[in-house]
Amino acid sequence: MAALKTPLIAPSVLSADFSRMADEVAAVENAGADWLHLDVMDGHFVPNLSMGPQLIKALRPKSKLPFDVHLMIAPVDPYIEAFAKAGADHIHLHVEAGPHTHRSLQHVRDHGVKPGIAICPATPPEAVGEVLDLVDMILVMTVNPGFGGQKFLTSQLRKIETLRRMADATGRDIRIGVDGGITAQTAPLAVAAGADVLIAGTSVYGQDDYAAAISNLRIGAHNPA
Repeated sequence: MAALKTPLIAPSVLSADFSRMADEVAAVENAGADWLHLDVMDGHFVPNLSMGPQLIKALRPKSKLPFDVHLMIAPVDPYIEAFAKAGADHIHLHVEAGPHTHRSLQHVRDHGVKPGIAICPATPPEAVGEVLDLVDMILVMTVNPGFGGQKFLTSQLRKIETLRRMADATGRDIRIGVDGGITAQTAPLAVAAGADVLIAGTSVYGQDDYAAAISNLRIGAHNPA
């Protein structure tokens, strides 16, 4: 396994106060977040609705952070351009969301956005093997997608390890993100398995002190209790 990078912390605005979203984005930026994670849910691919490109477009002038957009929607192709134009820096789409994942990822890159592939808990890591030449990040769901505040699935640690080996074997710089149930206790498990991007919702936005929460995740990631 390759040497691990210092993990990036990407707070998920799904757990933020939607009534004051611009302030919430500014708050985590000032608190030391590396990226901002935006979960897009359609009520079809996952059992919840969240946001569309209009909100991302409105937030884009409010922050200098990279916008890490996670599309939990199907079909995904008709909406890639809209999210790219809204200001996404990265767009993750699900390998389970359609039959032509390779073409969808090409579509993301054609719009000048870094493509990522997301994978649900029940999907084997080999499902993304044929598109590793196209992605800049693999997003491993460590909960079943659709709702924040769920418990981390330790069954996904072996998958993270396998995907880290697969990514390293390409010779490309592919990040591995983990999304779901990330806390000061689970972050070091994910990092030890090979993750280097930590998506954190309630463990940041559910805390009173965002800066302390981000710092605790960053420090604790390499210091298991």
